[in-house]
Amino acid sequence: MLELMMVVAIIGLLMATGVPAILSVTREAPMRKAVNDVMEICSQARAVAILRGQTVTVGIHPRTHEMDLGVGAEAIGASRMPSRVGGAAVNSSTFDSSVVIEALGINNLDYTDSDDARVRFFANGTSDEMTLVLSSGGDYRKITLEVTTALASVSNVR
Repeated sequence: MLELMMVVAIIGLLMATGVPAILSVTREAPMRKAVNDVMEICSQARAVAILRGQTVTVGIHPRTHEMDLGVGAEAIGASRMPSRVGGAAVNSSTFDSSVVIEALGINNLDYTDSDDARVRFFANGTSDEMTLVLSSGGDYRKITLEVTTALASVSNVR
């Protein structure tokens, strides 16, 4: 009986040491998904704009925590663009309620409190300037679009 109690105690200790790691993974999951979705939608918009030779817009809706490819993007083939391995193309995303849009700037104008903001991707591989800051549980990520290449990059803010 004593041996059984010791085994149960050891299993309890091992589980207690693993709980913080599991909690940190689940806490980061909504932020990771939001960042990945923003990066993929921007990549899709850039690819469609270049391949089709047309301007494509990405809509960002800070109040509803949504982001989507412009209305015309699906008509010109965004739904058939390659995406994540093993997954469907991400053409729109709704961020988890724990993910907050702290700041949204497009072409040096603040759209953080607006209902709708649009970022344009042009056929020559350029785009509007965009800075998007997301936060979740004290974790901050800054996503920026390089104007001359229309490539998105992510950095930690804090």
